[in-house]
Parts: sequence; structure tokens; C-alpha cells
Amino acid sequence: MTREADPRKLARDLLGRDFDDLGSDEQRVLRRVASGSFTGRDADELAQGRDTPGDRLADRVAAVGGSWGFIMAFGAVLVVWVLLNTGVLAWVGAGPFDAYPFIFLNLLLSMLAAVQAPVILMSQNRQAMKDRIAARHDYEVNLRTQLEILRLGHRIEKLAEEFRAHRKETAAAAPPES
Repeated sequence: MTREADPRKLARDLLGRDFDDLGSDEQRVLRRVASGSFTGRDADELAQGRDTPGDRLADRVAAVGGSWGFIMAFGAVLVVWVLLNTGVLAWVGAGPFDAYPFIFLNLLLSMLAAVQAPVILMSQNRQAMKDRIAARHDYEVNLRTQLEILRLGHRIEKLAEEFRAHRKETAAAAPPES
């Protein structure tokens, strides 16, 4: 079974459009179909190939900062902070290091939020980029599948026409039944 080598002919035959009128994704898929090559690397591989150490760190920070474990641990730290500064230290004879209204605690929370929020946004932007790559990859796979189904349909149609023509020829050449 030979593959058609001309993506321009495939565009006309299968899509009914001129190759130059198609988008770059469609042209790329038609070239791959015409050459018989595979779709390419997996979408996750493509996204990971562009990762920087900062990107991976942002993903880890977002994974930790957006977890129930972090919320519970941070809640425990806040409770301990408040307890230490409202009575426990005074009970052992030392003064609080951050007395009520906990100005130092507010400063630390503000600094944490100022650093954590952009890092989480960076991670979300990377996830959006991964999603775009995956969507484009899925589109290419779906388009290629549709094109291959159309090609198979055309081939089956051609074979059926040849079969019908052959049956007519053999019926015409056969001696009449008595």
C-alpha cells in the first residue's frame, strides 16, 4: 500500500481546500500524513522540554502551598505563635517576643503572601501553557485520524468501484445460462 506523497493533493482530495489556505497546524498534519510519519513527541514531553529550574521550583511551591497539609501546618504554627505570645512565655518568666496585636506575625504573613502569590501564578501560567500544548497535540491527532479515515473511505470506495466493474466484465463475458 503506497502513501500519497503530495500534501497539496491530500488537501484538495480530503479537505476540499487549497493547501495554502490551511493553517500551519493543518499543513503540518497533512505533511505528516503524506510522509507516513508519526505525530511527534507527547505533549507532556514537549512541555517538560521547556522547563527551567525556576519553573520546577514554582510547581513544587504551588504544590506545597496549595495543599491541606500546608494549611494545617500553617494553622498549627499560628496557634503556637499566639499561645507563646499571649501567656506561655509570661508563665515561664519571659516576655512575649511579639505581643498582641502580633505586628511581627502580620509582617511575616504579608511577606509570605507577597512571595507565594506570584510563584503560584507562575505555576498556573505554566499549567496553562501545558494545557495549550496538549490541546494542540490532541487537535493534530484528531485531524490526522479524520484524514486517515477519509483516505481509507476513498480507498474502499475505489476498490468497490473496481469490484463492481470487474463483476460487470465477468458477467458480460460469462456464457448465458440455459
